[in-house]
Amino acid sequence: MSIQIITDGSSDLPAGWREKAGVHVVPLKVMFDEEESTSEMDAGEFYERMKQGKSLPKTSSPSPHDFLQAYRKSADRDLLVICLSSGLSSTYHHALMAKEMLLEEGFAGIIEVLDARTTSLGLGVLVMQAARLAASGRGIEETAAFVRSRIPHTATLFTLDTLENVIKGGRLDRFRGTVATVLNIKLLMQASEEGTLELVEKCRGRQNAVRRLIDFVGEKETELGDRVLGIAHSNCLDRALAVKEEIEKRYSFREIVVSDMGPVIGTYAGEGGLLLAF
Repeated sequence: MSIQIITDGSSDLPAGWREKAGVHVVPLKVMFDEEESTSEMDAGEFYERMKQGKSLPKTSSPSPHDFLQAYRKSADRDLLVICLSSGLSSTYHHALMAKEMLLEEGFAGIIEVLDARTTSLGLGVLVMQAARLAASGRGIEETAAFVRSRIPHTATLFTLDTLENVIKGGRLDRFRGTVATVLNIKLLMQASEEGTLELVEKCRGRQNAVRRLIDFVGEKETELGDRVLGIAHSNCLDRALAVKEEIEKRYSFREIVVSDMGPVIGTYAGEGGLLLAF
């Protein structure tokens, strides 16, 4: 039986890729005050609206029913569902609830729901690898096992150009955030083994932060040659392309993809953020 790959709207997959690969994306909800949108909204529009707003937009996970609807559309295939970290969202748990509902309806195939323990292109890279295996004719058990093996070894590193959003979002108090801003401190962070976000290093200035971000790729104990590297950016494409060029000079990856950082992660990163995942 063929496999349908399903993920959520935090995966920041490159434009046009998911349609070509046949991956189904279940959107997250994005609220601007009382107006509801989804993670499918255009990235440029999102950053412009966020810039104009006095408060941050709010995001929420898809409901179990949202996932169930996606499952039903592909009920003639085995289903591999890869979700953003349960340490950051209830999305994974809702996908599990929908799995039980589908099985109660008599679904005869195999459904696997995996917690990626990361998000943005960290999740996206796992989805891309799964889709490549599925397209080569691998079965659900082998494909799911491969993704499980990759999850603990997938690195997601990012740097924030502004602290305004993490201050507004209550993840950093305003006094410390203001001091860091005045001192031009940039934060380097990563997805932890538990799937939460943790501080790696503080750097003085944007150039130092980007240089350290690139350095960290070489410091990870992993074989890079068979990997896909994802670069996600929050409304700073030129900076992302410059990072891609530098990485190509220093490291060997099978493929490097560049994508917009969508509303889910962009809400917390703010403009100018860069994320590397491999």
